[in-house]
This record gives sequence, structure tokens and C-alpha cells, in this order.
Amino acid sequence: MNWIIDNLKTLFYALLIALLIRSLFIQPFYIPSSSMESSLLVGDRLFVTKYSYGYSRHSFPFSPPIFDDRVFFSEPKRGDVIVFKTPADNRTDYIKRLIGLPGDKILFVDGDIYINSTEVLKTIIKKNDELYCGPFKIFVNAFEEKLPNGKIYVSSYRNDINSQNTSEFIVPKDHYFFLGDNRDCSKDSRFLSEVGYVHKNNLVGKAQFLFFSSDPRIGSIFNFTKWDKSLRIKRFFKKII
Repeated sequence: MNWIIDNLKTLFYALLIALLIRSLFIQPFYIPSSSMESSLLVGDRLFVTKYSYGYSRHSFPFSPPIFDDRVFFSEPKRGDVIVFKTPADNRTDYIKRLIGLPGDKILFVDGDIYINSTEVLKTIIKKNDELYCGPFKIFVNAFEEKLPNGKIYVSSYRNDINSQNTSEFIVPKDHYFFLGDNRDCSKDSRFLSEVGYVHKNNLVGKAQFLFFSSDPRIGSIFNFTKWDKSLRIKRFFKKII
């Protein structure tokens, strides 16, 4: 009887430690959509550091009303890839790239981004590249974009449609503006009724690196016979930029 009690205690403490690590330090996430291709692919699994921007109620499972505000807050940097709770329901996890900080004025003109009247530098690196948009393949032109703070990353724009111009977005105090790297296949802050500006309390953490990746379109990770085709070995332990 004692060994049963000892084992239950061990299991309880192990679960408690795992919960604390997941809540306070690092949490795994799965990429279910193609909105961040080619930076993040469907089937990527990554680690997010929960402590990067401090803690809010959304740092914990089920978002308990522990804090009214964010504690130990550290300002995110422009260009960070961040997991956040979408403002539409404060429940669904989204992952996007941070483009606009509080007070920024953001405008889209003929496919170019302007931040505070300064154009984001964009250099084409590949034409007619193939990416996914949901179940469909699309043709895109890939660019290196350079943000005002010097952050460089790759974004993609469809080459068969004209990017729409927008009215100016003015990021409110304590809010942020996010975009998907797969620009014409992303619901992000441009869609005010669905995502819009994201409050600092909705930030969950910073995406740091991939630890595993497999293509679900080829087969389940439990289907060992297809591992030679479905596993993306080169993406294992890849740093997210």
C-alpha cells in the first residue's frame, strides 16, 4: 500500500513541476496553418518562452483571472515572432510577426509597408516560389524585409494578385500590430474585426526554435513507414528568426 502512495506522490510532484515549467518558462506549440510560411510550416513544433515579456493571465492554462495587468513586463522587439491570444475570443492561440509598436502609424501602398511614413526596405530573393495557402499551393515572390530596428526576415507575396492599399493603421497605447510572413494568406492585424490590434496582456510568449517537424500532408507522425518522406530533419532544432 505504501508503494502506491509513494508512486502517486511522485506522479503528483512530476505533474506539478511540469505545470510550473509550462506556465512560467517554456511551452511547446504546433503550427496548424500556413500563414507564416516559409518561416514556419504546417507540422512544425516549436518552443515558446513564457518569460520573455513577463506574465499575464494568458501565461497560464485556461487563462485564470490571476492578474489584471501584465507583471514583470518587458517590451517585445519589432520583428519578434510571438504567440498571442487573439482578441476576438481571448482563447485561440495565433502566431505572427510583430511589425507595429504602440503609437506606430502603418500604411500599405501597392504591396509596400510604411511605418511612420518610412518604407520598409524590401529586396526580392526568389520569384515564382511555391507555398501553401490552406490545402492549395500558391505562387509567390519572396522578399527580404528590413524593419526600422534592423531586423531582417523573409516575407512572401502572391504574384497573381495585386496587393490592396489600406487606410492608415494607428496602433493604440499598450497594443501591437502583427502580420503573417505569408502575406496574402494570413488573418492578422489588418483584419480589425477578426484580429486587429493585440493588447500586451494577450501576449503568450516568444517563439524561439523548432524542436520537431513533419509534414501532415504526407502522413501522421505515428506512421513510421512514411518517416523517410514526412520528417523534415533539417528543421529540427532550427532557430526562429
